[in-house]
Amino acid sequence: MQILTTPHELSAQCQTWRTAGEDIALVPTMGYYHAGHEDLMAYARTQAQRLVVSLFVNPTQFGPGEDLASYPRDADRDAAIAAAHGADVLFMPEPSAMYAPDHATWVEVPELAKGLCGASRPVHFRGVCTVVLKLFLLSQATVAVFGQKDWQQQAILRRMVRDLNVPVRIATRETVREADGLALSSRNVYLTPEERAQAPEIRKGLLYAQRLVQEGEDKASLLREAVLRRWAERLPLGRLDYLSIVHPESLAMLDSVSGPSLMACAVRMGKARLIDNILLRPCPER
Repeated sequence: MQILTTPHELSAQCQTWRTAGEDIALVPTMGYYHAGHEDLMAYARTQAQRLVVSLFVNPTQFGPGEDLASYPRDADRDAAIAAAHGADVLFMPEPSAMYAPDHATWVEVPELAKGLCGASRPVHFRGVCTVVLKLFLLSQATVAVFGQKDWQQQAILRRMVRDLNVPVRIATRETVREADGLALSSRNVYLTPEERAQAPEIRKGLLYAQRLVQEGEDKASLLREAVLRRWAERLPLGRLDYLSIVHPESLAMLDSVSGPSLMACAVRMGKARLIDNILLRPCPER
């Protein structure tokens, strides 16, 4: 596995592969790998002849007061994991290599970014879109693999790819979880033992909403209220950022669950901000 640190190096290597007729899979990451990242790499390895994994804690997707400086990092361990999962290249640039001092160009999908995580993180998806498009251009990837936990991110990137005619396929993998249901996240290391003990209630609340839908409840407001009541009892250390039911593609708010609908949430627990989601599917009429 090569470790490359400049955009020119990555672009040159990927151009060589593409000239030779080889396809490239890309897994964009911010590092501090867990089993979810490993699943993305393992799947991507099956989708193309070459695998590029990027490891870049992208400063432009962090807002003021967020955890850019303290974001967990372990580059040596991450490199070993990427190599073990068949990466041909681990791309590890410095911010100065990705953004010129007078950088002035941004990529945005504002309509899809205004709600859910975008409401409390207004610059986040602008930074995500900009850096991911850079990675698409540098790697010339034919497929890029992401995790379903970041559903809003997937929807935004799919729209960006469609609108800008970027020749890459976005592939999504199911969220990888702990045995108790907590979605894996690099930020889970922030949780205290007490917070970690309550955190699985996030997922259990979403599963409770799905059960109510299966039993016939379709009003979004009532489903939301039911989950919030449950969390008030069982997740007292959690502070709600949002809990919303939206269209899976447009991310528009829904009043009822008449077809596949996404319930998405963000809950703050101490230093951690945990996100999760579930696709609610009403039972077919009998």
